Amino acid sequence: MNGHPRVAFDVGPLVGRRTGIGQAVAAMLDALERLEDGPTIERYVLSARAELAPGVRRLPYPAAVAHRLWSRMSIPRADRPLGRPDLIHGTNYVVPPARCPRIVTVYDCWFLLHPDRVHPDVARAGAVLRRSIAEGAIVHASSEATAGLVRELFDAPKVVAIPLGALPLDPPPSGTGRPSQLPDGRPYLLALGTVERRKNLPHLVRSFALAAGELGDHHLVIAGAPGDDSAALETALAAVPAGVRRRIVVLGWIDDATRSWLLHNAAALAYPSLDEGFGFPLLEAMAAATPVVASTAGSIPEISGTAAVLVGPDDESALADALVSVVTDDTLRLRLIAAGTARVTLYSWRTTAERLAHLYHEASMGTGTG
Repeated sequence: MNGHPRVAFDVGPLVGRRTGIGQAVAAMLDALERLEDGPTIERYVLSARAELAPGVRRLPYPAAVAHRLWSRMSIPRADRPLGRPDLIHGTNYVVPPARCPRIVTVYDCWFLLHPDRVHPDVARAGAVLRRSIAEGAIVHASSEATAGLVRELFDAPKVVAIPLGALPLDPPPSGTGRPSQLPDGRPYLLALGTVERRKNLPHLVRSFALAAGELGDHHLVIAGAPGDDSAALETALAAVPAGVRRRIVVLGWIDDATRSWLLHNAAALAYPSLDEGFGFPLLEAMAAATPVVASTAGSIPEISGTAAVLVGPDDESALADALVSVVTDDTLRLRLIAAGTARVTLYSWRTTAERLAHLYHEASMGTGTG
């Protein structure tokens, strides 16, 4: 090694439709490869069948089989299939066993705290993570809140909090982007994210119903792919009065153009999560000059600072009041918009990449965090 470590970097999250983690990994990778004097990044995936882009190495094992093995033992090791790198960075909770130093990125701890509420494959990834940490892998946490939970859950001595950057948000498309399901000219509150339990969307629906009389013509738009809380969301929607239900629009998965339009035109972003390891929609809303109402859970207070109205994740009345305030109080809206515009500039992918490159160098030299 000549001062520029060769880093095997997991690009598995870039295969298929991009989730939030996929977007994070893509931005992280791009920023690392743009560093003028940075590490040598060598891409890999854990997959027996995925079609690979040129230059991507393959760990030739089915992921489910590998995870079962890695949760119990340190074979098969990845050094040889990955060309004997100086370091391996697992970017999505899992890093394979190896003799070289290893870093694993952890975004949130929801599935670790609630293993009974997630798919068995996801729970198994938690078992692999636990073993990796016990064997000395360094954890890269996306926030101080996540770092604290990892230390607590795993008694992990090697944890480094390196915040992510804000995802790029294109300007709203001219003349396009507005969902046809949203009545023309009606103001709306926006919820973004996969319909999963930690997003707390049934809670938001009930809070919107409580506030509906004071919200005038405002609608609630819920945009995100179906997930493990879709049935509970449908139950919550069926329980609200018919007049309120007509003001709630569930879009499902949306493309980037629609996402940009919705963020730039929303009266506010509602983000009542039960847990967040970072929270990209918070920063996207701030970049779009859209006020934010969110919960106090996870990393949300850390990422939002004073640029959001925060309420407890279990208090439906408090959330209803906050939604009314951000819609009706012009002074509050302007303060939140100004604070958000300043806040989003603090989260740069270049800074993330520079700090990761420093961590790579320390880890590959055997001087990583301890």
